[in-house]
Amino acid sequence: MADIEGDVPDNLAKMAPEDFAGLIAQASDEQISAIINGPSRGDILDEVFRRMAEHVKPGQIANVDAVVHFLILERPEEQGGGHDHYEVVFVDGTCRANSDPSREPNVTIKLDGVQFLKLAGNKASGPVLFMNGKLKLEGDVMLASRLTSFFAIPTAA
Repeated sequence: MADIEGDVPDNLAKMAPEDFAGLIAQASDEQISAIINGPSRGDILDEVFRRMAEHVKPGQIANVDAVVHFLILERPEEQGGGHDHYEVVFVDGTCRANSDPSREPNVTIKLDGVQFLKLAGNKASGPVLFMNGKLKLEGDVMLASRLTSFFAIPTAA
């Protein structure tokens, strides 16, 4: 497992999902913030979204035709400021993610980078983040409430 105190591993793409979840599980919010707001932010987010299709539960999305946008807020000014925008498309029993949104979303999920990594690393729950005001929704709230059931979210090894 990579050391949370150090830089994000050069081979993030080779890190096992369980190791990533373990890394997040051990880390404080300050440590997660240092990583997600550091120079590897784009690579980390790209890798998390790239892996979504690998963790989808096909039976859960068999009849889903939906577009979900994720706005990962508070991108550091030195990285252009604003937010990162990803699109996840569920159609014909498949899941595809990209960083070039082109479709109208059924729901848009907004949260900061720390909360997103905690959600992706199974250290936080979407409903709890929503209830605490750390995750905002626009659009189909019922679809958003079902999203976690679409994926086998890795846990720490």
